[in-house]
Amino acid sequence: MTKIIAITIGIFFALTSSTIAATWKIDPDHSEANFGIKHMAISKVKGSFSNVTGKVTFNNSKTNPFLLEITIESASIDTGVEKRDTHLKSPDFFNVNKYPAIHFISKKVTSIRQGIYEIIGDLSMHGVTKELVLTLEGLEGEVKDPWGNLRKGAHITGKINRKDYGIVYNVVLESGNILIGEIADISVDLELLKN
Repeated sequence: MTKIIAITIGIFFALTSSTIAATWKIDPDHSEANFGIKHMAISKVKGSFSNVTGKVTFNNSKTNPFLLEITIESASIDTGVEKRDTHLKSPDFFNVNKYPAIHFISKKVTSIRQGIYEIIGDLSMHGVTKELVLTLEGLEGEVKDPWGNLRKGAHITGKINRKDYGIVYNVVLESGNILIGEIADISVDLELLKN
């Protein structure tokens, strides 16, 4: 009888361990959020946010295989021009003192094809939360670093209309063009560490 109970417990733990969620934390030292937006309708200004944290939680479900959470520190914005960065941190744009973080959390993850996913989630930025659709590539493989940690990588892309989030500052130029475009191309490069 004792042997049967032991076998039953072993089977139970074997089955439940396969469904336990595995969490991978974003490594902020090797992750970055990037953007590009039209300037005077003739070129594109690019920049990045260096402080990116969060996690990916895998749940072994085919219909919604993982949960993605990303937090970006607004004040970590860097376009390579100090004066411009100061303006972007001001109430005209990100207003980093009032809204110190940009947050994204996925609601639905769908596999498009091997290693590529469509992610629908809520983006909260500048005091506004709206649904956003992103594309993620990666997460399939993993490597062991020199210190024995398991790591994964992912690349995320999408587009944001800044006016949807209340960031509306602009100037009309003599040519009739506007100083800053409305649509920003975004990309996030993540390196993940297994907990």
